Amino acid sequence: MQLYNSLTKTKDTFVPHEEGKVSMYTCGPTVYHFAHIGNLRTYIMEDILDRYLRYSGYEVKRVMNITDVGHLTSDADTGEDKMLKGAKREKKTVMEIAAFYTEKFFEDCRALNIRIPDVIEPATSCIDDFIKVISSLMEKGYAYEAGGNIYFDTSKLSQYYVFHNFEEEDLAVGVREGVEEDGNKKNKADFVLWFTKSKFDDQELKWDSPWGVGYPGWHIECSCISMKHVGEYLDIHCGGIDNAFPHHTNEIAQSEAYLGHKWCNWWMHVLHLNTNSGKMSKSTGEFLTVSLLQSKGYTPMEYRFFCLQSHYRKSLVFSYENMDNAKIAYKKLISKIAALDPSGEIDRETFDAQKASFVKALDNDLNTSLAVTAIYDVLKAKTNGATKRALLADFDRVLALDLLQNADALRDAQKEEAPANKSPLAEKIEAMIEARRMAKKEKNYAEADRIRAELSAMGVTLIDTKDGTTYTVEGEA
Repeated sequence: MQLYNSLTKTKDTFVPHEEGKVSMYTCGPTVYHFAHIGNLRTYIMEDILDRYLRYSGYEVKRVMNITDVGHLTSDADTGEDKMLKGAKREKKTVMEIAAFYTEKFFEDCRALNIRIPDVIEPATSCIDDFIKVISSLMEKGYAYEAGGNIYFDTSKLSQYYVFHNFEEEDLAVGVREGVEEDGNKKNKADFVLWFTKSKFDDQELKWDSPWGVGYPGWHIECSCISMKHVGEYLDIHCGGIDNAFPHHTNEIAQSEAYLGHKWCNWWMHVLHLNTNSGKMSKSTGEFLTVSLLQSKGYTPMEYRFFCLQSHYRKSLVFSYENMDNAKIAYKKLISKIAALDPSGEIDRETFDAQKASFVKALDNDLNTSLAVTAIYDVLKAKTNGATKRALLADFDRVLALDLLQNADALRDAQKEEAPANKSPLAEKIEAMIEARRMAKKEKNYAEADRIRAELSAMGVTLIDTKDGTTYTVEGEA
């Protein structure tokens, strides 16, 4: 399996720290609002990685945090706490906001077939862990107290900007326009580990610490939650590309300073979902959520299909025209699968050959666009419906597009719409005629001839006309 590593900027053979086992950490949501579909693109692609690792035989332990405190509106340790902002907006407590939007996030995950991680940990349940690690960093000289806060001292590192080739001056001040520099910091790039002097009189969540009453910074949360559940060595850390700096950069700094050795070997970053006007966000343009897409007639599976048609390391442009195209393509795909005759024995030679193409696509840095192409290659293959359905079921263990479930539902709906007096034999004949029509359309003439011969053996004579195919049955008037 070849995976691109954002840390080394190369695509290399993935080798976990422990043979046969993979520890995986994915940055979870800050639960102050609904997740928009740009956020969810990242979770869909992380889900594909999780599923494919399991499909490939690895034992995977995936951990995800829930940020319910400490994430400020600027990643440069300034601005308002996002959770407090949500509470003010809706006139609720921070914990009420966290509980509501955590559940809404997982509702979206279930709708999109995103597998729920093995471990989910809210930041507010790990305060003792944060204090332990911060205390150790202070003892080792990597952290200092200034202006009522605890900061990480980036000058103690031989290299801080691990994901960038830029100059320090290009990155060190704010990551957002209008961010004021924190005068308490020794160095511009230093970041807050623990706030003991709240910027907000009404900051709701605070805890006792060796440095006074306060609350954790955002970056310390992911490091501690990961180490708590998978130990000192992490195989893969995932997240959106906007988290590479400063969040993931700061995670590496504090984790490796605390541990004294390399922490995470592989970093996977998913690129943005953009609109025609730029990067998608909660604060600009139409707030695009799963429920909004559903209200406009798109299903969650159509959105997942839309995402899988592009590689995760390429920016993807969202528009309703592009969603319309994905919707049409998905519906046609389901219709083709519904027309398959499920009878027959599985052709193991064809099965293995088609599966090898699918595996090759995903082994190449999770190339989901080629994996989707492998679905169409199966439908075109010169083999029976049973083999095709078995392959699609196998592929869907990774792609999770509900291919057979939705195809069977469509077939059942078509049966219900059929005349009540239609016999099971007539239904079977018509299904086989439709399968023959699709085979001819795809120029799979050998399969079309096979179906015709099978119908003939059943006493069915086909009559092809310019308006379609009709038939007669031997012994019937």
